[in-house]
Amino acid sequence: MEKTLEQHPVNLIKVVLFGPESTGKTTMSELLAKHYDTVWVAEYAREYLQDKWNNERKTCEDSDLIPIARGQIALENKLALKADKILICDTDLLETKVYSEEYYGGFVHPELDTYALKNQYDLYLLTNIDTPWEADDLRDRPDQRKEMYNAFENTLLKYNRPYIKLNGSIKERLNVATTAIDMLLNQRKNLDSYSSGL
Repeated sequence: MEKTLEQHPVNLIKVVLFGPESTGKTTMSELLAKHYDTVWVAEYAREYLQDKWNNERKTCEDSDLIPIARGQIALENKLALKADKILICDTDLLETKVYSEEYYGGFVHPELDTYALKNQYDLYLLTNIDTPWEADDLRDRPDQRKEMYNAFENTLLKYNRPYIKLNGSIKERLNVATTAIDMLLNQRKNLDSYSSGL
């Protein structure tokens, strides 16, 4: 387990799927990883909370957020070593921060708050709520999808994160995402070529 919530330095483009529950983040993560022949980082909170649900039958509490955040960043750091040029992340600590604020009256653990802002990603893909709600053990706000979407977008704006919106069908979303990611890859390639020529 990580002693902190800090990313390990790697020479990768990091892309985050970001947005409310049941908006297709995992589906898009899998598709993008397949498209770019790389790995993707699953949402650790689902594994952690499902295990808790199965064994304790309790709700998520604010005390769960640091273990979730540590598990998430440990998984990201581990998989970053296996990625090829690009790492697709189903979530990040900034998303955990949004949930903390929305579910616990604005409370965010100081360590989570620090690293949610310190850790950096090249692009956020904000998933819209124009997808059908799919219930499961962990999802609990089908009537507040718009409010949650606004909270996620406002966070990206507040902290000046680079993002684009993913709307429409899976195919439409994939086309928009790959176009934006291809631009990042080309920019990185051109920068690397320029640096090697110096």
